[in-house]
Amino acid sequence: MSNAIFPVLPGLSWGVLKAPIWKTQTQESVSGRELRWTSMVYPRWRVTLSYEFLRAGGGFAELQALVGFFNSRRGAWDDFLWLDQDDNAVADQQIGVGNGALVAFTVYRTFGGFSEPVLNYVSAPVVKVGGVVKTAGVDYTITAGVLTFSAAPANGAAVTWSGQFYKRVRFERDESEFEQFLRDLWSAKKVVLLTVKE
Repeated sequence: MSNAIFPVLPGLSWGVLKAPIWKTQTQESVSGRELRWTSMVYPRWRVTLSYEFLRAGGGFAELQALVGFFNSRRGAWDDFLWLDQDDNAVADQQIGVGNGALVAFTVYRTFGGFSEPVLNYVSAPVVKVGGVVKTAGVDYTITAGVLTFSAAPANGAAVTWSGQFYKRVRFERDESEFEQFLRDLWSAKKVVLLTVKE
Protein backbone atom coordinates (compact mmCIF):
# COMPACT_ATOMS: atom_id res chain seq x y z
CA MET A 1 0.00 0.00 0.00
CA SER A 2 1.45 3.30 -1.10
CA ASN A 3 0.58 6.86 -0.18
CA ALA A 4 1.90 8.14 -3.51
CA ILE A 5 -0.48 10.66 -5.08
CA PHE A 6 -1.58 10.30 -8.70
CA PRO A 7 -0.23 13.28 -10.70
CA VAL A 8 -2.53 16.08 -11.81
CA LEU A 9 -1.82 16.63 -15.51
CA PRO A 10 -3.28 19.32 -17.81
CA GLY A 11 -4.25 17.13 -20.80
CA LEU A 12 -7.21 15.40 -19.10
CA SER A 13 -10.22 15.54 -21.42
CA TRP A 14 -13.86 15.98 -20.55
CA GLY A 15 -15.84 12.83 -20.37
CA VAL A 16 -14.38 11.08 -17.33
CA LEU A 17 -16.25 7.79 -16.91
CA LYS A 18 -17.21 6.51 -13.46
CA ALA A 19 -18.91 3.20 -12.81
CA PRO A 20 -19.96 1.85 -9.41
CA ILE A 21 -19.45 -1.92 -9.30
CA TRP A 22 -21.33 -4.30 -7.00
CA LYS A 23 -20.99 -8.05 -6.62
CA THR A 24 -24.37 -9.77 -6.51
CA GLN A 25 -24.78 -13.54 -6.33
CA THR A 26 -27.96 -15.02 -7.79
CA GLN A 27 -29.37 -18.47 -7.27
CA GLU A 28 -32.34 -19.53 -9.38
CA SER A 29 -34.66 -22.36 -8.41
CA VAL A 30 -36.31 -24.73 -10.88
CA SER A 31 -39.49 -22.66 -10.59
CA GLY A 32 -37.59 -19.57 -11.76
CA ARG A 33 -37.67 -17.87 -8.40
CA GLU A 34 -34.44 -16.03 -7.57
CA LEU A 35 -32.53 -15.64 -4.36
CA ARG A 36 -30.06 -12.75 -4.47
CA TRP A 37 -27.42 -11.58 -2.03
CA THR A 38 -24.52 -9.20 -2.20
CA SER A 39 -21.04 -9.82 -0.90
CA MET A 40 -20.15 -6.12 -0.72
CA VAL A 41 -21.26 -3.36 1.63
CA TYR A 42 -19.84 -0.55 -0.53
CA PRO A 43 -19.27 -0.45 -4.28
CA ARG A 44 -15.92 -0.44 -6.00
CA TRP A 45 -15.58 2.34 -8.54
CA ARG A 46 -14.01 2.06 -11.98
CA VAL A 47 -12.79 5.44 -13.22
CA THR A 48 -11.66 5.89 -16.83
CA LEU A 49 -9.49 8.90 -17.58
CA SER A 50 -8.51 10.02 -21.07
CA TYR A 51 -5.57 12.33 -21.71
CA GLU A 52 -5.86 14.18 -25.03
CA PHE A 53 -2.27 15.33 -24.79
CA LEU A 54 0.81 14.65 -22.71
CA ARG A 55 3.80 16.82 -23.55
CA ALA A 56 7.18 15.12 -23.56
CA GLY A 57 9.56 17.90 -24.58
CA GLY A 58 10.10 21.63 -24.67
CA GLY A 59 10.53 21.82 -20.92
CA PHE A 60 7.49 19.64 -20.20
CA ALA A 61 7.59 16.07 -18.90
CA GLU A 62 3.92 15.12 -18.53
CA LEU A 63 4.30 11.87 -20.45
CA GLN A 64 7.31 10.95 -18.35
CA ALA A 65 5.41 11.76 -15.14
CA LEU A 66 2.50 9.46 -16.03
CA VAL A 67 4.63 6.63 -17.41
CA GLY A 68 7.00 6.89 -14.44
CA PHE A 69 4.10 6.82 -11.98
CA PHE A 70 2.58 3.77 -13.70
CA ASN A 71 5.90 1.92 -13.72
CA SER A 72 6.65 2.86 -10.10
CA ARG A 73 3.36 1.20 -9.11
CA ARG A 74 4.30 -1.83 -11.26
CA GLY A 75 1.00 -1.61 -13.06
CA ALA A 76 -1.88 -3.00 -11.00
CA TRP A 77 0.36 -4.24 -8.18
CA ASP A 78 0.51 -1.19 -5.90
CA ASP A 79 -2.36 1.06 -4.85
CA PHE A 80 -2.13 4.83 -4.44
CA LEU A 81 -4.15 7.97 -3.69
CA TRP A 82 -6.21 9.82 -6.30
CA LEU A 83 -7.92 13.19 -5.89
CA ASP A 84 -11.25 13.02 -7.71
CA GLN A 85 -11.76 16.54 -9.07
CA ASP A 86 -15.55 16.26 -8.75
CA ASP A 87 -15.95 14.35 -5.48
CA ASN A 88 -13.25 15.19 -2.96
CA ALA A 89 -14.67 17.31 -0.15
CA VAL A 90 -17.45 17.65 2.39
CA ALA A 91 -18.56 20.57 4.52
CA ASP A 92 -20.14 19.86 7.91
CA GLN A 93 -20.98 16.27 6.98
CA GLN A 94 -22.95 14.91 9.93
CA ILE A 95 -21.70 11.47 10.98
CA GLY A 96 -23.61 11.03 14.20
CA VAL A 97 -25.33 12.49 17.24
CA GLY A 98 -23.89 12.23 20.72
CA ASN A 99 -25.69 10.30 23.45
CA GLY A 100 -23.32 11.02 26.32
CA ALA A 101 -21.72 7.55 26.12
CA LEU A 102 -20.69 6.81 22.53
CA VAL A 103 -17.11 7.88 21.74
CA ALA A 104 -16.47 6.27 18.29
CA PHE A 105 -18.01 7.41 14.99
CA THR A 106 -17.31 6.23 11.45
CA VAL A 107 -16.09 9.01 9.15
CA TYR A 108 -18.03 8.95 5.88
CA ARG A 109 -19.37 11.12 3.11
CA THR A 110 -22.84 11.02 1.59
CA PHE A 111 -23.24 11.11 -2.18
CA GLY A 112 -26.78 11.03 -3.54
CA GLY A 113 -28.16 9.65 -0.29
CA PHE A 114 -25.65 6.77 -0.12
CA SER A 115 -22.84 6.89 2.45
CA GLU A 116 -19.30 5.58 1.96
CA PRO A 117 -16.45 5.63 4.49
CA VAL A 118 -13.57 8.09 4.10
CA LEU A 119 -10.12 6.83 5.07
CA ASN A 120 -7.58 9.13 3.39
CA TYR A 121 -7.47 12.87 3.94
CA VAL A 122 -5.72 15.64 2.00
CA SER A 123 -5.13 17.45 5.29
CA ALA A 124 -6.41 17.13 8.84
CA PRO A 125 -10.22 17.29 8.85
CA VAL A 126 -12.12 19.86 10.88
CA VAL A 127 -14.26 18.05 13.48
CA LYS A 128 -17.10 19.76 15.33
CA VAL A 129 -19.38 18.68 18.15
CA GLY A 130 -22.51 20.78 18.48
CA GLY A 131 -20.92 23.34 16.13
CA VAL A 132 -17.77 23.73 18.29
CA VAL A 133 -14.42 22.89 16.63
CA LYS A 134 -12.46 20.16 18.41
CA THR A 135 -8.67 19.74 18.53
CA ALA A 136 -7.01 16.73 16.90
CA GLY A 137 -4.82 14.73 19.27
CA VAL A 138 -6.46 16.34 22.31
CA ASP A 139 -10.20 15.94 21.84
CA TYR A 140 -10.16 13.16 19.25
CA THR A 141 -8.09 10.86 17.03
CA ILE A 142 -8.90 9.33 13.66
CA THR A 143 -7.61 5.85 12.86
CA ALA A 144 -8.71 3.70 9.91
CA GLY A 145 -11.75 5.91 9.30
CA VAL A 146 -12.97 5.82 12.90
CA LEU A 147 -13.20 9.08 14.83
CA THR A 148 -12.68 8.44 18.56
CA PHE A 149 -13.27 11.16 21.13
CA SER A 150 -11.44 11.37 24.46
CA ALA A 151 -14.80 12.31 26.05
CA ALA A 152 -18.20 11.27 24.71
CA PRO A 153 -20.13 14.04 22.93
CA ALA A 154 -23.10 15.36 24.91
CA ASN A 155 -26.55 13.94 24.34
CA GLY A 156 -28.10 15.46 21.20
CA ALA A 157 -24.86 17.16 20.00
CA ALA A 158 -24.31 16.74 16.25
CA VAL A 159 -20.90 15.34 15.27
CA THR A 160 -19.70 16.73 11.92
CA TRP A 161 -16.55 16.86 9.85
CA SER A 162 -15.29 19.01 6.99
CA GLY A 163 -12.34 18.50 4.69
CA GLN A 164 -10.89 17.08 1.50
CA PHE A 165 -10.26 13.42 0.90
CA TYR A 166 -8.52 11.07 -1.51
CA LYS A 167 -9.78 7.82 -2.94
CA ARG A 168 -7.48 4.81 -2.71
CA VAL A 169 -7.14 3.24 -6.15
CA ARG A 170 -4.93 1.04 -8.29
CA PHE A 171 -4.47 0.72 -12.03
CA GLU A 172 -6.94 -1.82 -13.38
CA ARG A 173 -4.40 -3.49 -15.65
CA ASP A 174 -0.69 -4.23 -15.78
CA GLU A 175 -0.29 -2.47 -19.10
CA SER A 176 -0.98 1.02 -20.40
CA GLU A 177 -0.87 2.46 -23.91
CA PHE A 178 0.51 5.83 -24.96
CA GLU A 179 0.16 7.11 -28.52
CA GLN A 180 2.42 9.67 -30.15
CA PHE A 181 0.50 11.92 -32.56
CA LEU A 182 3.02 14.77 -33.06
CA ARG A 183 6.61 15.38 -32.10
CA ASP A 184 6.80 15.46 -28.28
CA LEU A 185 2.99 15.14 -28.06
CA TRP A 186 1.39 11.95 -26.83
CA SER A 187 -2.05 10.81 -25.71
CA ALA A 188 -3.31 8.16 -23.32
CA LYS A 189 -6.83 7.31 -24.40
CA LYS A 190 -7.64 5.00 -21.50
CA VAL A 191 -6.13 5.21 -18.03
CA VAL A 192 -8.40 3.04 -15.87
CA LEU A 193 -8.36 3.26 -12.07
CA LEU A 194 -10.17 0.89 -9.73
CA THR A 195 -10.92 1.74 -6.10
CA VAL A 196 -9.60 -0.66 -3.50
CA LYS A 197 -10.68 -1.35 0.06
CA GLU A 198 -8.24 -0.97 2.91
